[in-house]
Amino acid sequence: MTTRQVEHDITIDAPADAVYRLLAEVRNWPRIFPPTIYVDHVERGADEERIRIWATANGEPKSWTSHRTLDPDRLRITFRQEVSSPPVAVMSGTWIIEPLADSTCRVVLLHDYRAIDDDPRSLEWIDQAVDRNSRTELAALKQNVELAHASEELTFSFEDTVRIPGQAKDVYDFINEAGQWSQRLPHVANARLDETTPGLQTLEMDTYAKDGSTHTTKSYRVTFPHHKIAYKQVTLPALMTLHTGWWTFTEDAEGVTATSQHTVVLNTENIARVLGPEATVADARAYVRDALGTNSRATLGHAKNYVQGKR
Repeated sequence: MTTRQVEHDITIDAPADAVYRLLAEVRNWPRIFPPTIYVDHVERGADEERIRIWATANGEPKSWTSHRTLDPDRLRITFRQEVSSPPVAVMSGTWIIEPLADSTCRVVLLHDYRAIDDDPRSLEWIDQAVDRNSRTELAALKQNVELAHASEELTFSFEDTVRIPGQAKDVYDFINEAGQWSQRLPHVANARLDETTPGLQTLEMDTYAKDGSTHTTKSYRVTFPHHKIAYKQVTLPALMTLHTGWWTFTEDAEGVTATSQHTVVLNTENIARVLGPEATVADARAYVRDALGTNSRATLGHAKNYVQGKR
């Protein structure tokens, strides 16, 4: 059996305990790590937890379950994939945060892994995926930790909610069947939905802007029938460096509360080009909030009509 052991590291200008906290709280990961689409807790204890991670590896969406042991005193987090995605047979590792000074630390990321059937081509694929993702994760961790305080006003979240008479399953189906959105939603010119793994989708869309122009976006989506669909947009409009979100569907005796949630980080470099030389961060926030909210409310409005039509 061939077990590979690899190490990656980076120096970060931030206190070690702050970096540890960011890594320990997995719900931050889609915002911090480019490959991560969504993370959910399966079980959670004082210093041990099981998490399910959806992420891309070499451009392919994958999912696995990991067991983590948290050690805040030693600033270490060990992890072991319980259910790996082929071609990975076994995957484990450790995050180690080493203080260098009061406001500087070294982050070490260790991996141990094997390929299914010790296949050399599979091992090479894993080598490339681990190397690419480790470098990407560490660089993103450095960037996001160092910018965390400076960019607070650039990061924001919001929700839009619509009440819909009917059942959660029908509303969920409308959002889940995004491949049909070009027939169902006026602001969508084309939609291409791929779901090679059940519950893990790739959605590419051409949508109309207010001026009639179209732009193409790509998202990965994770589905939880019939109450939630989480997503991460990976092809982004000019004003955003990050866009994640989810749709939730909560049923009660009177109908369904359908909510669209967005988390956005603004791209300040493009504000002047898109909105004009006098535009501010506040203008960009308002513009993005309006654009995303308008599309979300329109989508939920059409979902409401769809459900009522079925009735």
